[in-house]
Amino acid sequence: PQSILFVFFFPWGGRILRTMTGIHLLFTAALLSSCSRIAVQANSWWSLAMNPIQRPEMYIIGAQPLCSQLTGLSPGQRKLCQLYQDHMVYIGEGAKTGIKECQYQFRQRRWNCSTVDNTSVFGRVMQIGSRETAFTYAISAAGVVNAISRACREGDLSTCGCSRAARPKDLPRDWLWGGCGDNVEYGYRFAKEFVDAREREKNYPKGSEEHARTLMNLMNNEAGRRAVYNLADVACKCHGVSGSCSLKTCWLQLPDFRKVGDHLKEKYDSAAAMKINRRGKLELKNSRFNPPTADDLVYINLSPDYCLRDENTGSLGTQGRLCNKTSEGTDGCELMCCGRGYDQLKTVQVERCHCKFHWCCYVKCKKCTEIVDQFVCK
Repeated sequence: PQSILFVFFFPWGGRILRTMTGIHLLFTAALLSSCSRIAVQANSWWSLAMNPIQRPEMYIIGAQPLCSQLTGLSPGQRKLCQLYQDHMVYIGEGAKTGIKECQYQFRQRRWNCSTVDNTSVFGRVMQIGSRETAFTYAISAAGVVNAISRACREGDLSTCGCSRAARPKDLPRDWLWGGCGDNVEYGYRFAKEFVDAREREKNYPKGSEEHARTLMNLMNNEAGRRAVYNLADVACKCHGVSGSCSLKTCWLQLPDFRKVGDHLKEKYDSAAAMKINRRGKLELKNSRFNPPTADDLVYINLSPDYCLRDENTGSLGTQGRLCNKTSEGTDGCELMCCGRGYDQLKTVQVERCHCKFHWCCYVKCKKCTEIVDQFVCK
């Protein structure tokens, strides 16, 4: 008999598929009981994205209980928290923005940026200095720049306001410069201070694998911040009688964050493989390539194939993941399922359809039900 598929989504990025025939379970992420058995690396400031933080107006200047209760902060980050308590909620929002963008960019890949818990967020997979780890560090740092820069413009932070960026040289003379722009300069500086604090506190021997990983993290953090800074652009608004646009006021504006994600995804695809040299510096593994710039992503370890669930590496595997039978890309069943094959299941989809506008003023739609085929990795 045909089986009807029910799909349940979980906040850590997992998915359980249950059919009425046999009631079997297929996994795309570790279940809570499994996650509790994994000894993950130290907590990360990314956990601020997963746990609610008090709004700035709830803070008491100089009070320490708030900062001492936040998980994942390094000693230096905790000190910054005490000095800039009103910034913490926006750091959390920035981390959440970065995680969501990561999940969008990798939604059709074996590693799909799934979160596994509320402390380390991504689990053991971040212990590997891979391309995926490089992207995650970059997009998270970019998220903090984005959130802090916007909070400055909105007047939500006590130590910054609108952008004071210099007038662009190519701006027409009769256009006014000075609208309240996003303060990307402050966002960049604060994100550098806060995000990099964790790495700069580490004191590993020069030339060690741990030292190489620290340098890798710092380079990718910088690439993420620069992505937001360099993609910020001038926005203008017309003034004049009847929309004549006889005058324009312009200001600096953050890029849409999807543009940042797309940019860093391109950097991920061209990321440079690095190694630590005797002087304690990162250098290219293959000297035939051009050395990376400060805008590029770098990695020091090869990525796992992410095909099978492996608690040692933190790989969640692709069992239970949806795939596209007709695609030859990364979302195709052949690549996504790593050659293990896939199951075909029937799903019931309900969508709004036959929508009509009624005067005045609402839209009325019908509900259309359709049974569609879905393919799930074995």
